[in-house]
Amino acid sequence: MKHFFNRRETIVTEALDGLLRTIGSGDLARLDGYPEIKVVLRADWDRTKVSVVSGGGAGHEPSHAGFVGKGMLTAAVSGEIFASPSVEAVLAGIRAVTGPAGCLLIVKNYTGDRLNFGLAAEKARAEGLRVEMVIVADDIALPDIAQPRGVAGTLFVHKIAGHLSEAGRDLSEIASAARAAAKDIVSLGMSLSSCSIPGQPHEDRFGENDGELGLGIHGEPGVERIAVQSADRLVAVMAERLATRLDPSASHALLINNLGSVPPLEMSVVANAVLASPLARTVKLTLGPGPLMTALNMNGFSLSLIRLDAAREAALLAPVGPHAWTPAKPVAAPALVPMAKPAGEAAARKPSQDANARRLIASVCERLIAIEAGLNNLDAKAGDGDTGSTVATGARSVLERLDGLPLADASATLGAIGDILSSSMGGSSGVLLSIFFTAASQALAGGATISKALLAGLERMTFYGGAGIGDRTMVDALEPALKALDANGLEEAATAALHGADATAAMEKAKAGRSAYVGTRLLGVVDPGAHAVAEAFAAAAAQHATA
Repeated sequence: MKHFFNRRETIVTEALDGLLRTIGSGDLARLDGYPEIKVVLRADWDRTKVSVVSGGGAGHEPSHAGFVGKGMLTAAVSGEIFASPSVEAVLAGIRAVTGPAGCLLIVKNYTGDRLNFGLAAEKARAEGLRVEMVIVADDIALPDIAQPRGVAGTLFVHKIAGHLSEAGRDLSEIASAARAAAKDIVSLGMSLSSCSIPGQPHEDRFGENDGELGLGIHGEPGVERIAVQSADRLVAVMAERLATRLDPSASHALLINNLGSVPPLEMSVVANAVLASPLARTVKLTLGPGPLMTALNMNGFSLSLIRLDAAREAALLAPVGPHAWTPAKPVAAPALVPMAKPAGEAAARKPSQDANARRLIASVCERLIAIEAGLNNLDAKAGDGDTGSTVATGARSVLERLDGLPLADASATLGAIGDILSSSMGGSSGVLLSIFFTAASQALAGGATISKALLAGLERMTFYGGAGIGDRTMVDALEPALKALDANGLEEAATAALHGADATAAMEKAKAGRSAYVGTRLLGVVDPGAHAVAEAFAAAAAQHATA
């Protein structure tokens, strides 16, 4: 696996300094004991209040330093990646922020953290400081284990304790509330990959179609393998196991945590699945989805729930200083706003007939369908070989709807063709031609002649598309054709379109369109879009001559 870092030995200290350099204020600081002592703390801390200190190994960012600030942690003590901080580091953190009101340590239930934070607490007490410790063991993956792991549900305890500290409550009250909260939290994780540690070789133990349920935040194996399947089904498995540990008559807050590398798009899918599951019946508040307690780049997520009462709800809803914290929000179904209906005549284009218009449109569409293969061959020399198919698809769509077009109204017909092409052609060419016909329709409705209206459509198309004469696109044929149409008529327009298309073969470099992404060695042929325009004008001119 590839990672962005300088040296493994300095990755944690450099990351903490990166955090401090980018928070945008002087609210946070660090102790000057780098690299052995890695403590981030509030620079504005009032020691008359109970300090709230947590921490653990690095690799869980933004936990824990990202949650230091008003209303949450007073200090965070970091170890190396996935390694508990030393006793000396924890003790230094306690000393730095603890006054007569005392200190609450919040510790995840891992042996290293329990021992190192525990010994630091004993040493601090020997120095005369008041220290209490709360251990969080919220992971339900292994229901029969004597000491469940502490995972993302720990963040609920950070938030509740930090809120009470900010409110000036005493140490015994804060510790009691934190311990009670910890007992009412359940968490469960799932991942599709293990994490990789910078500077260490990585072997993914997962099979191609395997995930793991109940794995830890340090890459520990899950309690069981689970087949990769739809998000709804994976969430349903988790929801069922979590529900057995919840009071169905109580309200809960749900934390949806990204374990590191799940894209935001997929995390929103997970959130939707959870809140559409039976588990959601007891969920009143949500936090996330987002990366809150990660496992480096693990491609997984975890769900944590805490039973609510009035005090906990108030604590979770209270604003905080750290930007990394995701504010709790009440659960709400998606709101629906009625779609606006088209205004004016465009809303009611009634079918009508005009023999000349029908023959002209049919002739152009049939010509474009007939040259589908040839256009694809041209496009294959400088693009992805689909221009003919794209143009023919649009032409077929117009032909299929010919009986429903308002052919007696030229402006309405142009607008209708624009609508058809926007939905049927696909790609940038469909959008560009839809802009062309839509703008031309508006100009024609405003009193312009047909040739002036089409030039107005060209102006809007080039404005949005960015191409002009010489850029090796359909514009190289369309612009001279429309100018000739305005000055001399349809036959001259067809000739100008052909000359413009032929000129694209001599252009050394495309400046717009798909051909702009290939080298000059692949050009030297007529641009397929320009060729399609020339063929369309040729068909129109031929039909006009026989009318």
